[in-house]
Amino acid sequence: FDILNNSMNFMILKAFSVLQRLDWIVLCIYFIALLAVAIWVVLQKNKNTEDYFLAGRNVGWFVIGASIFASNIGSEHVVGLAGTGFESGTPMAHYELHAWIVLLLGWLFLPFYIRSGAFTMPEFLEKRFDSRSRWFLSLFSLVAYVLTKVSVTIYAGGIVVSELLAIPFWYGAIGIVLFTGIYTVVGGMKAVIYTETLQTVVLILGSV
Repeated sequence: FDILNNSMNFMILKAFSVLQRLDWIVLCIYFIALLAVAIWVVLQKNKNTEDYFLAGRNVGWFVIGASIFASNIGSEHVVGLAGTGFESGTPMAHYELHAWIVLLLGWLFLPFYIRSGAFTMPEFLEKRFDSRSRWFLSLFSLVAYVLTKVSVTIYAGGIVVSELLAIPFWYGAIGIVLFTGIYTVVGGMKAVIYTETLQTVVLILGSV
């Protein structure tokens, strides 16, 4: 029994060692690919405001859909909702199934947005009402997004980076914010769309 027990422990340790090596390989490939996509997009100069905010209107439907998917799906879904469902035994998918309402609203309001020539929702409100409504929606959306989504994503990412690299949590969290902020501000919507397309593939394969 001792021999069998020792051999089983050896096999388990060997399996963990292989998994750890594979984890590092996958993570390195992911970060290298993400950095390469970000650099490639940043090197393509934005010609005007339309190019910066709308990626020049020349990206395909798959890239746009993947970007929307990655913008919506994050650690709060892959980890949070799955954990809540496992803990309570209640499926959490019913909330996401109501996305068809958003699609209907999109089909209803999209013609108004196109005719107005606005690139962002706050800009549309300014054209419809005044500059105060634009500033209000911009500030309210920014604060709400930071408190409800960005903070959770940064927290989860900071934990992953700090655990992998054996560094303090805040170093990992601040590093993620700086890296994402730099390529987003410099590259505009193209940087966001193409990096999130890559993240969509990673999210789906990782979830599977």
